[in-house]
Amino acid sequence: MATKTELSPTARESKNAQDMQVDEALIPRKVPSLCSARYGIALVLHFCNFTTIAQNVIMNITMVAMVNSTSLQSQLNDSSEGLPVDSFGGLSKAPKSLPAKCSILGGQFAIWEKWGPPHERSRLCSIALSGMLLGCFTAILIGGFISETLGWPFVFYIFGGVGCVCCLLWFVVIYDDPVSYPWISTSEKEYIISSLKQQVRSSKQPLPIKAMLRSLPIWSICLGCFSHQWLVSTMVVYIPTYISSVYHVNIRDNGLLSALPFIVAWVIGMVGGYLADFLLTKKFRLITVRKIATILGSLPSSALIVSLPYLNSSYITATALLTLSCGLSTLCQSGIYINVLDIAPRYSSFLMGASRGFSSIAPVIVPTVSGFLLSQDPEFGWRNVFFLLFAVNLLGLIFYLIFGEADVQDWAKERKLTRL
Repeated sequence: MATKTELSPTARESKNAQDMQVDEALIPRKVPSLCSARYGIALVLHFCNFTTIAQNVIMNITMVAMVNSTSLQSQLNDSSEGLPVDSFGGLSKAPKSLPAKCSILGGQFAIWEKWGPPHERSRLCSIALSGMLLGCFTAILIGGFISETLGWPFVFYIFGGVGCVCCLLWFVVIYDDPVSYPWISTSEKEYIISSLKQQVRSSKQPLPIKAMLRSLPIWSICLGCFSHQWLVSTMVVYIPTYISSVYHVNIRDNGLLSALPFIVAWVIGMVGGYLADFLLTKKFRLITVRKIATILGSLPSSALIVSLPYLNSSYITATALLTLSCGLSTLCQSGIYINVLDIAPRYSSFLMGASRGFSSIAPVIVPTVSGFLLSQDPEFGWRNVFFLLFAVNLLGLIFYLIFGEADVQDWAKERKLTRL
């Protein structure tokens, strides 16, 4: 009994020290980084996400031109002049493409389950996911211009051609695991395999649905993603309308101002991934890094939006706050959005799709609730909308901070039969 008492604290310390971080003794010291197979795959996924979201956005950008093309030829000029107005606002219709995005994200996380070393997953996932932001920026910036100068069919030809190229890259470059990859170096293959030894990667097992439904860490991720999507949806749909109604300047008329928040978010999102992995190299616990990234991506963004009604400055200041809020919100990519890879790498693709599917309820609810608040109280309606956003975001964040974990859950581990 004395021996067990002495070893028990050591065992607990060992578990905390592991915390999904990689045993340095198992990993080769010199391995390729940027010019490597895993970063090449991240880049391919970046452009696949780019073309997927860009095609969703241009559907809304060209909608006006497609409808007006059936009218008189004299109406085409008027419709083309209105295209940039709908380019930003069209994102409010994004929920119709959410099922596709959920399936795409789920498939990507199945790749990182076998390709992403735990202490590099933040940057790899950030590189891949940031392609969505670059797709929004590009489609908003040039989609209306292409439709106006060349005609709306060329928008589909150009972005569709880019999508075909990305599809070919996917078929050629993407493999299930490093073992079957033909162009990977031996050192990198050993590096990835050794870094994933602590994780379960063996035979397939049925989904533990009951255990998932009873898992508080899973619910903390779902609710945290829901609250963050509430923030993002309000930023995309209502902040431009707020600036237009208060300052009488419609930033949707300016393609560059409409696209600026997305390019800033693209940069900050990738930088955030590198910073998260840097903290892991400084012996920060994985769950600490995930929660820090989630806090920085949620609280400052919502606080900046809440402060908008109290600013009596120009629309440039309000637009700058919107841009900064949108940029900081992408830090959650290195936090709550990849947490499923930590707690259940075996089922990460399913859980990613499920959590994003749950969070997609927010973009459906936000327009209804916000519209009701604005119609009931024209004077303080905007304050009510922004305070509700802050409350929802804060509640989801608190729930995640209390119940969020980064250890592989017991139900996500391999179940072995033992014989007595």
